[in-house]
Amino acid sequence: MTNVPLRARRENGGTPKMTGRFQIKSETGVLKDVLLGPAESFRWMGLENAAWSSLVRDTMRKGYKFDKQVAMRQHREMVDAYAQAGVTTHFLPLDMTNPYQVYARDSSFMSPYGAVVCQLANPRRRGEYAAVLRFYLENNIPIYDMISAGNFEGGDFNIIRDGLALVGYTDHRSEEVAARQASEWFIKEGWEIKYAPIDQFYVHIDLMVCMLNEHCAAVCLETTEDDVIAWLKSKKIEIIPATFKETMALGCNVVTLGGDRVLSTESAKDLNAKMRAAGFTVYDPDMTMFLQAGGGVHCMCQPLSREAA
Repeated sequence: MTNVPLRARRENGGTPKMTGRFQIKSETGVLKDVLLGPAESFRWMGLENAAWSSLVRDTMRKGYKFDKQVAMRQHREMVDAYAQAGVTTHFLPLDMTNPYQVYARDSSFMSPYGAVVCQLANPRRRGEYAAVLRFYLENNIPIYDMISAGNFEGGDFNIIRDGLALVGYTDHRSEEVAARQASEWFIKEGWEIKYAPIDQFYVHIDLMVCMLNEHCAAVCLETTEDDVIAWLKSKKIEIIPATFKETMALGCNVVTLGGDRVLSTESAKDLNAKMRAAGFTVYDPDMTMFLQAGGGVHCMCQPLSREAA
């Protein structure tokens, strides 16, 4: 079936890949365009979000305080890092009622066939879909499809390379029924899917597994299940280990920029040193205001255009 409003996906597979400026040819090729959320609306949701994130509960327990000016400065540092790496930044339309739209990967994820619009678990965040739809439609980016079976957030659809994805679910932020709905679409396109059920304490699979280049990933060995590690190794992917402490502070939640360049954060000192020792150029802005609210730089970005790896 074709010509369904807001659905570029073909029912039985064979969906054409995107063409033009915005297209994803890989997960690790040079990043050309990225979608970010606006910082102007950002604030900590606190109790409104504590039920949905172990990371937020930890921030509240430790008594950290939100500083709007620091958050704005840190967001600019991240945008500057993208600019230094030659990446063009685009921003979701500002919605002051949705402070967590800054985590642009939660509300959708990009695929070679177009964007998948997700269904957020937190009722206070479900309105984020509106700005997402407006951006994609205004920029002629096809909507591959929209999650309808239950909660599913973009950080749990972890593309390893074209045709290969690691799909996580906790039955909290992302539910198995919705993870399988999305996965079945891609299986019909000929993709291989590896499911990764995880405890809700770990929020999303991209907290503990993030690609660095086509053949290398940052992985927290203490939190990632043995079968997932074995699967990654079977795909000839070298692992740079992230510590449990840094992982739970979102240190493993990094963005590959292509060309052996990585966007990390200043606080991930151990992982940054390991990546540099392995030959990566690392950009490491201070992002504490966002990390303490429960999301890292990978959570904050949505690749719109990548070259082939």
